[in-house]
Amino acid sequence: MRREFVTVDVFADRRFGGNPLAVVLNADGLSPDEMQAIAGEFNLSETTFVLPPADAAHTAAVRIFTPRAELPFAGHPNVGTAFALGRRGSVFGRALGETIVFEEKAGLVPLEFLREGADILGARLTAPQPLARGAEIGGDIVAQACSLAADDIETRHHAPCIASCGTAFLFAELKTRRALAAAHPRAEVFAREFPVGGATGLHLYVRDGAGGVDIRARMFAPLAGVPEDPATGSANVALAGLLASLRPEADVRLRLRIVQGVEMGRPSLLDADAEKQGGQVVTMHIGGRCVPVMSGTIDI
Repeated sequence: MRREFVTVDVFADRRFGGNPLAVVLNADGLSPDEMQAIAGEFNLSETTFVLPPADAAHTAAVRIFTPRAELPFAGHPNVGTAFALGRRGSVFGRALGETIVFEEKAGLVPLEFLREGADILGARLTAPQPLARGAEIGGDIVAQACSLAADDIETRHHAPCIASCGTAFLFAELKTRRALAAAHPRAEVFAREFPVGGATGLHLYVRDGAGGVDIRARMFAPLAGVPEDPATGSANVALAGLLASLRPEADVRLRLRIVQGVEMGRPSLLDADAEKQGGQVVTMHIGGRCVPVMSGTIDI
């Protein structure tokens, strides 16, 4: 059977920036092994597969694969898949409205389109699960895993810790942009120490404030076949929730402009926000622009 696919650069306003994504638009009938093989063939950080929803009230079921494993939820695949479907205007014979809902292993993912007039420029998602804080992890593991000194890790705001709103990551704040730029994943440390607290990915960030940017970030997940990711929506949306949870106010709306992928030559810009009410984070969003790149077919 001929399967149609497109590729999209996500969290970018120009081609060959941001995080590339492959979207298989008519994946019904593919087995998980076939999806994994196709994701390995594309060899991008993620490939998505669009399937009919189990509930007709929803837009589609979406499965997400790295080159090595399936994910329950990921950010740039949702944003890019929504953008790809929005440009087509319909899916499974049904026209799309201003908001859509994807069924995923982590739960339901609502999305809204970002528009300029009649043109769809991108999408913005709502995290499928509440913020979950996990264990604190020793800074020595973080330092070894990313080729840094323990003194490079900032612990005034929080110790390195696990957090998730659908997919777990180990989060560590660094003290300087120099340390962030110098970070380099060590595969042997990841193989020895990860998964840790349910997380296979390590998300490093530094507070910035220059040029309208709040956060600069990098994410390493070599065990998932992603040595470094140009833009990680699922990590950065959880990061927004984590930072909101650490604020002293009982009620706060935190908005963040996050840059990632610069060190890879694929600069990405993500707009994240989290709202805390009564001391609890109640909602988290992340979104950005997308650019179409390629289209084609797979015979399988």
